[in-house]
Amino acid sequence: MKQYYLFAVISVAMVVFALAFVKNETEHPGKHLEIVLRNIGHEVLLHSKDSTSRVLPIKTVNNNTFRISFENSFRFEPDTLMYLVQQQLDKTDRPGDYTVSVIDCDQNQTIFAFEVNSASGNLKPCRGREQKRGCYVIEISFLTKKTFPYGWLLPAFIPVALTGLYFARRRTSSSASGERIEEKVDESPSSKAESGQIIADYKKLGNFIFFESKGILSLNDETIELSIKETKALRLLASNQNQVVGRDLLMKDIWEDDGVLVIARNVDVLISKLRKKLSADPAVKIVNVPGKGYKIIA
Repeated sequence: MKQYYLFAVISVAMVVFALAFVKNETEHPGKHLEIVLRNIGHEVLLHSKDSTSRVLPIKTVNNNTFRISFENSFRFEPDTLMYLVQQQLDKTDRPGDYTVSVIDCDQNQTIFAFEVNSASGNLKPCRGREQKRGCYVIEISFLTKKTFPYGWLLPAFIPVALTGLYFARRRTSSSASGERIEEKVDESPSSKAESGQIIADYKKLGNFIFFESKGILSLNDETIELSIKETKALRLLASNQNQVVGRDLLMKDIWEDDGVLVIARNVDVLISKLRKKLSADPAVKIVNVPGKGYKIIA
């Protein structure tokens, strides 16, 4: 009976802790977000070769929309702006689902905008077109999501847990009064290895065996080493066999996620190197899909 009450006390403590944790997670760190937004403005000016003019105070349009203003005019590249915003917002509790608009101060018109939306897909028009120097304001709006307060379901865990404890005690008592049941001992890792039950982390590509974690290809007892970028590219292509993998996705996964901006030509050169290492097996081919990207056929 003492164990019964002790378990109840522990369950209540877990619920109180969980509710406190949920509350802390939903609090809005306003100061931190303001600093991150100012840093976006700072990075935009630096990329415009302006290291002296100021980023003006952040204006709050509403609870989810913020405006970054600047002391002087500047120019920008859409691709660089998209990368800078994503890089900086990853440091906050609002890393996804937002829209960014660049507004011309003089005409009060939106000259460039893009949207990051995990539900309906990203919209990134006008990439690769440098905008001329002018007076601009950057407005960032975070898309709101309706969330269910799951923390309130936690109290329901208490009666379920107590019921489970009750039946567990009854089962233990009946087992002690009955015949002794022999424990089944699991096979040791060595015996599993001898019987061939341990499977390594690999993918089969034609006659190749691709070990992702080690970044190597194996073919007829020969080992081909891959660079880090080649491993990332092959992992992405192998995970989507017979499907087109876009150049934008390859650029993002291989370079941009590490903070490096490249052009489509870098992808073509990397794929060319990868093709040479896969040429030992004619059954494996990386096919170019014009205007879209690449796909691997194995």
